[in-house]
Amino acid sequence: MFRLVFLIIFIFFGYNKTHPQLNQQSKKITKTFFEDFSDLENNTPALKKKKGFTNQKELNLFIEELKKNFPNLVELDYVGQTQKGKKIPIVYLSNQNFKDSKKVRIWMQGGSHGNEPASTETLLFLIHELLHNLDSRYLLEKIHFAFVPMLNIDGYLKNDRYANNGLDLNRDHTKLMSPEIIASVQAFSKFDPHIALDFHEYRPFRKDFAQLSTFGISSIYDFMFLHSGNLNVSENIRLVNDTLFVANAKKSLDEFGFRYRHYMKSEKYKGEINFSTGSNTARSSSNYYALNNAFATLFEIRGVGIGKTSFKRRIKSGLTVALSYIKTAHKNYDFILNQIELANNFSSQIVIDHVRTSSKEFIDAIDIETNSKIAMEVVMHSSKESKALKKIDRPNAYIIKKNQTEIIEKLDINGIKTIRIENDTTLSVGSYTVTALKNDFKIYEKMKMQDVDVRIDYSDIQFSKGDLILPMKQKKSNLIAELMEPEAPNSYVSFGLIKTGINKILPIYRIREL
Repeated sequence: MFRLVFLIIFIFFGYNKTHPQLNQQSKKITKTFFEDFSDLENNTPALKKKKGFTNQKELNLFIEELKKNFPNLVELDYVGQTQKGKKIPIVYLSNQNFKDSKKVRIWMQGGSHGNEPASTETLLFLIHELLHNLDSRYLLEKIHFAFVPMLNIDGYLKNDRYANNGLDLNRDHTKLMSPEIIASVQAFSKFDPHIALDFHEYRPFRKDFAQLSTFGISSIYDFMFLHSGNLNVSENIRLVNDTLFVANAKKSLDEFGFRYRHYMKSEKYKGEINFSTGSNTARSSSNYYALNNAFATLFEIRGVGIGKTSFKRRIKSGLTVALSYIKTAHKNYDFILNQIELANNFSSQIVIDHVRTSSKEFIDAIDIETNSKIAMEVVMHSSKESKALKKIDRPNAYIIKKNQTEIIEKLDINGIKTIRIENDTTLSVGSYTVTALKNDFKIYEKMKMQDVDVRIDYSDIQFSKGDLILPMKQKKSNLIAELMEPEAPNSYVSFGLIKTGINKILPIYRIREL
């Protein structure tokens, strides 16, 4: 009976998107595991009021006041507009020329999902801290910051995860179908960060959790890390991110008694409740950023579905990790820039298919019946430790036909360098012929997905003036591979942006020698 009641409460509170964010968490759990940090000062709009979170007017007033008080350190701009016409602010912090290329550039984004308020408030608090706390001001000497505190303003104002068109903004980094992500990606590309951080919150009471233990469980982790497992990301980027940035952040969390782990979620696998950890899909921020050769991490703070409970604790955990990353960057300034340069010369084969590894491991959880910490043995499927199933050689360049205007526009949004063919010419290239096609999938994020097998045939082919060459000797080469290789799961072909059929030749070509 208790399990049934818990499940009903979860479904009502967790899936009623138009209702204010109700609290799924008992006071008993809060008191035992998630006491708030009362010493955190009320510096940001949501902390200055008892109910509700920062609205758009408060956001703008807060930022404008900082610009007024620190005109030599703050630059305010707007990356674009939401679907409802709300301007999306971006805040740059630096104590010297905002375009100083010698600094480490750190990108921080929050509010991609409108029901994750601590992501936005963490960034507002961090901006305030960097400007008002003189002990933190030294960090501006070697670091240039870009903050997008509230990307999904439309969703945020109605406590809705999704953008106004119903899309999940953190599944849109490759197909680029939402104006908010288009604006964010353009600003990201222009800023060209060395470090890119995306702040989120996660739901600690998941539907599957009601079926675990005696009467259900809740997640016990204050904070979870999600950094790239994508095998097309330069290996040194993945390694340094894990062993330097994340390792130092964990030590900082230990100082305050926060519980943490690598991001995981429950999933049904062959009818059983298993867990998965990590991500390697280029459509989400942590992998997309890393494919741009940035040290990238997505942060998940425990918070969705619990209203304003433990709100200062949630902000404190995000602030702790953010400051740790910043201080690590400042201390290891030269090393980081050298590692980015090393990543820019990444030249391994392209992975177009992978398999997750699986194992049994113990995770901690809160047993709802006993209000106690328990250890549970679960089956964990890891994308972070995935293995390559299929690879293909890395070309020197790709060519795309000039009639693919939508694709060319997306390449431009991504800041990918191209060379326009000036005269009709014949080139020796590899052409992709579709040998197998599956497209009977359910609609995903309003896209009709395709799964293709291709054959590559090399021959001399005539190209026209205006066709585009995409050279692979550029910083974004790993992203180019993900977008252009037809069999890659996040390619323009896979997302159905380039329609095709059996025995059709795709309007994409590869060049072995440029």
